[in-house]
Amino acid sequence: MKTDDLIHAIAEDVTPSGLHPQRSLALALAGAVAAAAILFWLLLGPRGNALVSLAEPRFVLKFLVTLGLAAAAIGLVLRLIRPGAAPGLWHSALLLAPGLLLIGIGGELLAVPAERWMTVLVGVNARICLTYIPLMGLAPLGLILLALRRGAPTRPALAGAVAGLIAGGISAAFYASHCPDDSPLFVATWYVLAIAILAALGALLGRWLLRW
Repeated sequence: MKTDDLIHAIAEDVTPSGLHPQRSLALALAGAVAAAAILFWLLLGPRGNALVSLAEPRFVLKFLVTLGLAAAAIGLVLRLIRPGAAPGLWHSALLLAPGLLLIGIGGELLAVPAERWMTVLVGVNARICLTYIPLMGLAPLGLILLALRRGAPTRPALAGAVAGLIAGGISAAFYASHCPDDSPLFVATWYVLAIAILAALGALLGRWLLRW
C-alpha cells in the first residue's frame, strides 16, 4: 500500500462520524466570529469616531491586515485538516498581510518625523492590546481546535498554530475598531505580538488535541 493511501485509510478510521470536517470547521468559524463579537461588545465596543475613521487609510489598513491574515489562515487550515493535502499557495498567501503592513510602515516612516517614531510605536493602548486580543481570541481558538479534531491533520502543531492565527486575526479585527492607535508601527509591534501569543498557544494545544 502506498503511503498516501495508508494516510487516507487511517484518516477514515480516526474521523468521527457526523458532520463533515470542512462543514464542522465552517460552523466553528461562524461561532468564533460570534464569540469574539459578543466579548468585544461586552468588554470594549468601538471607539466613538470609528465610522468617521473609515476615511483614514491607517485605520482601514488595520482591518486589511487582520482580516487578510485570518482569510489566508482559513484557506491554509482547510488544507491542513485533510491528511496528505498539499498547502498549495496558501503558505504564500499568509505573506500578503505582512506585506501590506510593511507597505504601511514604509508610508508611516516617510510621513512621520523620525523623532516621533518611538512615540507612535509605543502608542497609548499597548497593554490593553496585549490583554484583549488574546482574551477575545481564546473562545475562537477553542472552537476551531475542536472542529479540527473532526479532521485528521498530519501536522497537529502547525494546524494548531494556524488556528491561533485565525483566532488572532478575528479578535484583532474587532479590537482594531476600538483601538485609538492606528500607526502601522503600533500594529506591527503589539498586534503581531498579541496574535503570536494565540498562535503559540494553538501550537501547544494542537500537539496535544490534534494528534492521532
